[in-house]
Amino acid sequence: MLVLFGILVILASVILGLIVLIQNPKGGGLSSSFGGFGNQLMGVKQTTDVLEKGTWLFAAIVGLLCILSPAFIPKAGGSSSVNDDLIQGVSAPKQQNTPPPATTAPMPGAVDPNKK
Repeated sequence: MLVLFGILVILASVILGLIVLIQNPKGGGLSSSFGGFGNQLMGVKQTTDVLEKGTWLFAAIVGLLCILSPAFIPKAGGSSSVNDDLIQGVSAPKQQNTPPPATTAPMPGAVDPNKK
């Protein structure tokens, strides 16, 4: 689910960036870029209104997706094996809990405190 949120945030951010880049800070924007074609189709006022509304819409979408995405992050106690595989790497072998050997030999060169 986080991957879906990530893709949606990136897509909305790219669209938001394109909308902002299309706008002219002095008011011409998209309509002046096409040599009057925008004036015949929508008019200057409607073009700037559409771009401004699109800017606010996609900014709100990015904000909501960023606020809602942490709700879908699995909690520490309830992690699934799929998430563990992603964290550890899919090809990493699982560690098995094996008990230590019953008897241990002293390390070579170690001094035994029981011997005098």
